[in-house]
Amino acid sequence: MVRVEDIDGPRSRQESVSGNLAELRWLGLDWDEGPDVGGNAGPYLQSARVDLYGAALARLDRTGAVFDCYLSRKDVASASSAPHGPAEAGQVYGAAQRELNSEVAVERRSAGRSPSKRLATGTGVVAFTDAIAGAQSFDVETQIGDIVMRRSDGLWAYQLAVSVDDAAMGITEVVRGSDLLASTAAQLLVYRRLGVEPPAFAHVGVLLDEHGQRLSKRSGSLSLAELARNAVKPERVVGLVAASLGWLDTPRPLRARQLLSQVDAELLGTASPEPVTLSRTDMEFLTGS
Repeated sequence: MVRVEDIDGPRSRQESVSGNLAELRWLGLDWDEGPDVGGNAGPYLQSARVDLYGAALARLDRTGAVFDCYLSRKDVASASSAPHGPAEAGQVYGAAQRELNSEVAVERRSAGRSPSKRLATGTGVVAFTDAIAGAQSFDVETQIGDIVMRRSDGLWAYQLAVSVDDAAMGITEVVRGSDLLASTAAQLLVYRRLGVEPPAFAHVGVLLDEHGQRLSKRSGSLSLAELARNAVKPERVVGLVAASLGWLDTPRPLRARQLLSQVDAELLGTASPEPVTLSRTDMEFLTGS
């Protein structure tokens, strides 16, 4: 199943959606359900699922699980020297932020300021066992904090949307980068408050370039589409990723469907959550030079 997470307002563009799907098909992946093929769990664009998020927020609101927050990101960051929380959330929203919010709420409400909605997470520990990273434990107050459910501009927050959709679509397994381990802990709190069963998680190490920088378009890394335009074979991308996981001794061209037949499911446990730095040799393999 392919779900397109396009709730970020003007930053989400149709050409990006089409491009992402084309990149996945170029890589050799296919799917049974998605925005381009339909299916029983649709719609597959989050922008068409906002009524579900509204209903979920209303349920949380009725139980007193969420509160109005009038703080800006700058306010949250300046309220204390707390560490960063989940990757997409920025600074942890804890006791200092709650106190500041109570001080400014009346004035900002009277001034017509629109609040965001946050889930009050309380205290305690979120513990789970990751299929790759193993046992994980996060302190709710200091490492996660209160979680945005809907932004002050009315856009739905990632943590609520994906949790609602995972439950509604019957998602049972999520594989993603180990940089999102703290984000997973936050999502587990959302699943718990919504009263739904969470999926199992597997967090794999992210790929770094030869300078130790995470691969991303922001840092100038090549996208799959750019690799395709430069005549790089998708089999080389698959082979390089398989080798980075420890599934191959050395990179070799391999189609995604071949990988399915050659890699035993037990090898999932041999993958590492640690970042993998691509060497110059790796990049030469990728380009066939």
